Amino acid sequence: FCGQPVNLDLSFRQRKLRRELASITPLSTALMQRAEYYFPIVEHILKQEKVPDDFKYLMVIESGMNPDARSSAGALGLWQFMEGTARDYGLAVTQKIDERRDIEKSTHAACRYLKAAYAKFHDWVAVAQSYNIGQARINTELKRQRVDEAIDLQLVEETNRYIYRIIAAK
Repeated sequence: FCGQPVNLDLSFRQRKLRRELASITPLSTALMQRAEYYFPIVEHILKQEKVPDDFKYLMVIESGMNPDARSSAGALGLWQFMEGTARDYGLAVTQKIDERRDIEKSTHAACRYLKAAYAKFHDWVAVAQSYNIGQARINTELKRQRVDEAIDLQLVEETNRYIYRIIAAK
């Protein structure tokens, strides 16, 4: 993942990956069609921002590549930014404008987040996990749990599955 080895040899990790592959397979045709439009735009920005190309799959699992996707918590857009995080990373969110729906602006903002997280963790798996649960929580759990690999952190179920979802989408 992102040029960083992820050990999937362990049987429990293989089971987790198979579970995510099974859940994404029914959506694969629609996702592939959307990817034809969104991937070239996002890949260009990721390259320009020097963020690993694999993070386009984070967008896949976050929103299904639907710029109008909205979570029950209020996250919006392709990258599923919460309002406050969107503003923190340079997106305008007002009653008239919501740049979380803008593919280029939101992708640049996602890159700013990912680079900031990498500067903190120096581990792309931890960066991906932080996108789901926040940098502060990942930082706390890395210190508290003292695991050898971020993939082994014991987190809430959604975050435990997160990296496997990204790899399954890839």
